[in-house]
Amino acid sequence: MSMRTSRVQIDTKTRLIVSAVLLLSTFISLGSQTMMVTALPVISHQMHVSLNITQLLTTAYTLVIGIVTPLSSNLYEKYSNRQVYLGIIGTFIVGTLVGCFANNFYSLLLARLIQACAGGLLMSFQMTTMISIYPPQRRGTILGISSLVVAFGPAIGPTLSGIILNYLNWHYLFILILPLMILLWVISLFTFPNYSTPRPIKIDLVSVFESLIGSGLALFSMSVFGYNWAIASVMLLVGIGILYIFVKRQLRLKQPLLKVAILKERSFRLMTMVGMLAFSVLLGTEQLIPVFTENVSHVSSMESGMILLPGAIVNALCAALVGRYYDAHGPKGLIFSGAILMLIATIPFLTITKDTPIWLMTVAYAIRMAGNAMIFSPAMSESFVAVAHEDISHATALNNSLRQVSGAISVTLLIVIAGLPHSLVTGMRVAIWVTVFCILCLSVIFASYLKHKQK
Repeated sequence: MSMRTSRVQIDTKTRLIVSAVLLLSTFISLGSQTMMVTALPVISHQMHVSLNITQLLTTAYTLVIGIVTPLSSNLYEKYSNRQVYLGIIGTFIVGTLVGCFANNFYSLLLARLIQACAGGLLMSFQMTTMISIYPPQRRGTILGISSLVVAFGPAIGPTLSGIILNYLNWHYLFILILPLMILLWVISLFTFPNYSTPRPIKIDLVSVFESLIGSGLALFSMSVFGYNWAIASVMLLVGIGILYIFVKRQLRLKQPLLKVAILKERSFRLMTMVGMLAFSVLLGTEQLIPVFTENVSHVSSMESGMILLPGAIVNALCAALVGRYYDAHGPKGLIFSGAILMLIATIPFLTITKDTPIWLMTVAYAIRMAGNAMIFSPAMSESFVAVAHEDISHATALNNSLRQVSGAISVTLLIVIAGLPHSLVTGMRVAIWVTVFCILCLSVIFASYLKHKQK
């Protein structure tokens, strides 16, 4: 049977090879996702493109991940795991190669979009595989490691980008990644095992188009709101309407593109929402800080990246420890403690001025990232508690898609809010208040989940 319908039985050595290759390639992909954060002002200046347009290099990347992820579960079922993985990494290599030779904004954007198509599929493939090849009693630890990569990759991206840009031009954000991904593809070609059996399923093309058009319109409308509210509102409404038709169709199909019925499972629905809000705060804050420090504090791209580095390291260390704690004690103490820690660390950002010390922002951000790790990993693990093994690929696709959509909306919304007032300092404070609201919301949702669980 395929890995989509039962627990996969493979030996320890093979499991380690699969885990190492998957985690490393996912880390590179996710790091690449946010490398553009600190590069945006540089690219905007060199290509003579406004910062609002240049922002598409990050928001469009996240949007495309949200759009393609729902397609992943059917690909995993129709093709073998080996075919899927080699195809994904091959696609990422093509996108990276385009970026190496990009000589204008549109070719650079194309490179990012191709990378995003691969990145969205890779993230779901990694989670589905990790859940499938390890026993349920180790799920917290395994998803803790997975969460480390999912959170640490995007967190370290801006720092690495800042260091690279201090010595080299932005093309090296692609050039340095290319040989690593080619090496992983070659290693996988010879060592990646085939532990799944393709199923002769028929991919519903109507659902594919509904998903692509509906999610594309709805998500892209977020980027248009800053320019034309009327057009953006129409795009959003049409997109939501098409997505509604998509969902109704999935509920009727015997072989749906995406099993949205999984959302009826309360634990999956509520804990996915908690993860979405935590990820929104993580990506949103990570995007806001470089914009503020480079435009108000007038520090370099490298210094902006270094401000985020301690937070990325703390987040990684906490994610590694949190998984083990979750396996032993469950999510209750972790998520509430993480929310309190994040709220406390938010205070310096709510009172931020142009004279706020860099060290204070660095420490506050690091503490905030520690709190985020205490929420994000347990929320991911807990969301899969009641999901049947045969639905894991669909559940991971849903979880990843919704999380990326929330991240894209958060980044776009917070950047737009920060830019509305005449003063970026005031805008930063208002945007941070929005993240406070998100933290409070996830706490309420988690409390509701616990109350239902105790009945």
